[in-house]
Amino acid sequence: MTRITISLNPEIAAWVGSEAAEQKVAASRFLRELLQQRREYLHAMERYFSLKPLHLGEPGEPLPKRADLYEDRLRRYGPKRD
Repeated sequence: MTRITISLNPEIAAWVGSEAAEQKVAASRFLRELLQQRREYLHAMERYFSLKPLHLGEPGEPLPKRADLYEDRLRRYGPKRD
C-alpha cells in the first residue's frame, strides 16, 4: 500500500477519530474504506448515467403498464441481482 499524508481541519479530524473508534478500526482504515465506498458509488453513478434512456412512447400516447416495463427489463438485462 502507498502511504500518503493528509491535512484535516480539527473538526473533520475529530469526526474521523470518533467514527473510527465507533467502528473499532484505525483512522487510516476508516478513511481507506470511506474513500473506497465513494469510488464505488461514483463508478455506479457513471454506469447508471451512461445507460440509454428508455423510450416510453410518443407524446400523447398512454404510458406503458408497470408489468410491461418490468418484462422489458428482464428481456434486456436478465433478473435483478442483489
